[in-house]
Amino acid sequence: MSTSDAEGNGAGDTPPAEVSEAVVSVRVVDVAVSVLLLALAALLAFDNWRTGMGWDSTGPQAGYFPFYLSVILAAACVYGLAKEFLARQGAKEVFVTREQFWRVLQVFVPTLVFCLLTQWLGLYVASFLLVVSFMIFIGRIAAWKSLLTALIFVLTMFVVFDVAFDVIMPKGPLEALFGR
Repeated sequence: MSTSDAEGNGAGDTPPAEVSEAVVSVRVVDVAVSVLLLALAALLAFDNWRTGMGWDSTGPQAGYFPFYLSVILAAACVYGLAKEFLARQGAKEVFVTREQFWRVLQVFVPTLVFCLLTQWLGLYVASFLLVVSFMIFIGRIAAWKSLLTALIFVLTMFVVFDVAFDVIMPKGPLEALFGR
């Protein structure tokens, strides 16, 4: 057993935060999220106002409650923006460092590729490739262990969902060869 199998070390080892360069501050993220949520609240409020946000003879119209939830969301966003611009004039608190962002991308990019591949290869083949790639490249686990684990995982998924419960899953060309 290698040290990476025993101790869980591998590509995930990161230097302390002060060694890695900051990518973005907490203030920038707070403002960006508040602005995006404020835009979403405005869109939802407009759509629910258009749908009908008043009362009619049978009670509240379809957009009544969602409209006021949008107003509450917008008020929370305005409060967050005001708090950021008034209270944290010079704060330089780091939200994410370059090394931490790289680790997030190591998970996000393969997961995005998995979602895209599921459309063409089906869930089972894409899952097999995702598990194998995570185990080999991020976990630094031996290839034979990764292949065996991914195969057992995918076969278990197939038996449970496709055979036992007859759940319709995205199928690819490999499943078509087996007549499933």
